[in-house]
Amino acid sequence: MKHVARKRFGQHFLADAGVIDAIVREIAPRAGDPMVEIGPGLAALTQPLVERLGRLTVVELDRDLAARLRQHPQLEVVEADVLKVDFSALAERLGAAKLRVVGNLPYNISSPILFHLLQHVGRVADQHFMLQKEVIDRMVARPATSDYGRLSVMLQWRYAMENVLFVPPDAFDPPPRVDSAVVRMVPFADPPQVDEALLSQLVQVAFSQRRKILRHTLGPWLEQKGFAGDFDVQRRAEEVPVAEYLAIAQSLRP
Repeated sequence: MKHVARKRFGQHFLADAGVIDAIVREIAPRAGDPMVEIGPGLAALTQPLVERLGRLTVVELDRDLAARLRQHPQLEVVEADVLKVDFSALAERLGAAKLRVVGNLPYNISSPILFHLLQHVGRVADQHFMLQKEVIDRMVARPATSDYGRLSVMLQWRYAMENVLFVPPDAFDPPPRVDSAVVRMVPFADPPQVDEALLSQLVQVAFSQRRKILRHTLGPWLEQKGFAGDFDVQRRAEEVPVAEYLAIAQSLRP
């Protein structure tokens, strides 16, 4: 029986064989790699991956799809909301120092998934995700561009990222109304040590009113925090490089 895509799960199933092959080439799975796929759906990507890996762990919320996937002896199915999965504990259970994480992420909760995985970045070797192209543009954006924002800063702190593949809407069934792309995310081996909650608050305040210069937004917040360093507040938030946000966060007490 054909599975009908469910809007509440943001389901768009990859159906183009050429695109699937291209994604698998970018992921470059090797036999024995401890890999986790988020949202395997109808197993379009799952099948070629498990053929190369031997075994694959998949996280699927849709119970009908999870039941189908359990019929595959080489798959371990975690039937759960990905936002509630402890990836560090999963790595421990699989006996893996670090996991390779892949997936065609539900576009309606892609940013929360990325921030959730940020909590477990120490147990991640790399990540390859299909996302809305607009989101990836924001992830990899450089300062002084309209796409540069909170997502750019928070992820560029911990990952080297690259947009590796464009994917058109007609590669899916049903086709989404947006262009898609695949991003490669490789955690830095030795990122700057920063209190994540403090950095998040700092960046949120800075970008709260993008069109205003920082003297009106971040300036009062820094005064309240007792910041005494040298920082030019006569700029907009999008003009400040990631390194400067990290330096401020490092100088402040949580």
